[in-house]
Amino acid sequence: MRRLARIFSTLLAVVLAGSFAAAQEQAAPTQRSVVQSPILTVDTDRLYSQSAFGLRVAKEIDERGAALAAENRKIEAELTEEEQDLTDKRATLTPEEFRPLADSFDEKVQSTRRAQEAKGRELSQQLEKEQIAFLNAAAPVLETLMRDAGAALILERRSVFLSTNAIDITDEAIARINAALGDGTD
Repeated sequence: MRRLARIFSTLLAVVLAGSFAAAQEQAAPTQRSVVQSPILTVDTDRLYSQSAFGLRVAKEIDERGAALAAENRKIEAELTEEEQDLTDKRATLTPEEFRPLADSFDEKVQSTRRAQEAKGRELSQQLEKEQIAFLNAAAPVLETLMRDAGAALILERRSVFLSTNAIDITDEAIARINAALGDGTD
């Protein structure tokens, strides 16, 4: 999740860079009371993981991960059975007859491993793409929240040495992001 924080910080800096002056202006009052502070903090891990969007993505990734794990167990069982059959045949074959079978089995194992590892990487890449999509979609909501608070800056909470909890806008940000984005399927 540290990577999510770094991605969040970078994207937020880019998106909000042009709105520094606008953040200084006092925005119209909102329905909710937002703390008034020039500096705000947000816990990006919680922002993502507790949002409807993040919860949906986590569920989808968990389901796909569980399916991949089940597929891996099935493949492992099949390969174990095939390996046992090959071991049993070894006693009845000459080394010249056995070597091509063993090489073929080894290539099959390596090929299967590469394919399954690629599926795992694809799953990780999908998670990262979803996190980036979330941060891009959440940035305007955070920008509005920043203006509403009269803030010029939102910092990652973990990078602040000491602060009052009053400037942490994570809960408010989650509520506004949920209202604006829902679970991100629209």
